[in-house]
Amino acid sequence: MEYTFYKYQGTGNDFVMIDNRDETFPKNDTKLVAKLCDRRFGIGADGLILLENAGSTDFRMVYYNSDGNTSTMCGNGGRCIVAFANFLGIIDNETEFEAVDGRHHATIADDGTVSLHMKDVHTVSVYENYVFMDTGSPHHVELVEDLEKLDVKQIGASIRYSGLYGDSGANVNFVTPLEADKFSVRTYERGVEDETYSCGTGVTAVAIAMKILGKTEANEVSLATPGGVLKVSFVQQGKEFKEVYLTGPATFVFQGTVSW
Repeated sequence: MEYTFYKYQGTGNDFVMIDNRDETFPKNDTKLVAKLCDRRFGIGADGLILLENAGSTDFRMVYYNSDGNTSTMCGNGGRCIVAFANFLGIIDNETEFEAVDGRHHATIADDGTVSLHMKDVHTVSVYENYVFMDTGSPHHVELVEDLEKLDVKQIGASIRYSGLYGDSGANVNFVTPLEADKFSVRTYERGVEDETYSCGTGVTAVAIAMKILGKTEANEVSLATPGGVLKVSFVQQGKEFKEVYLTGPATFVFQGTVSW
């Protein structure tokens, strides 16, 4: 079988995109997904995303981690699939689509920047040394002093597999303040089982955590990742966060065909 694929990246978080509106992709073949995402023996990506038809919205997003398993919401992937849908002519500069955590609204600016409406965050758990919340995916957020020298893969894995979050684990974000409304972030992602250049749901969690901890008074925060800068804005209502938006670039890299 031969398929056309499209490679997209959002601040270095990269994805294999496939138009699956004809429903021909073998969705239960986890080994195939993992092979396509493999950086040495496949196309190479942090994840694979299928664009499918949806009854009452413009399209449906089906997301797989690079290990081949379907996963929870991916913020950068959500922004990239919006750019992909625009490329395919499915949408113009505004859309509503379905994802694993519900419906999402998004807009595309003239410069190609995509702003994605994330899920409301109703619960933020604050502990002595870290903060935990679900922003579409579960995230552990921890302040550190020497972020550049931190072994994110080793320490992130130790937290992810510590049993703190059960068998499913959680993504782990390390953060250092840069300015009153800007923070540096590095993230270990489950499913990738390594540091990624950027994580959309991760920086969303970091922005909210910094607000909860009093590290910023801003309602729009800039997050510097190894792959670039993202912005997160929100409206805080007591301990809840609504109108949460993740904004940043979503860039086409290349396209090709693959056979198996």
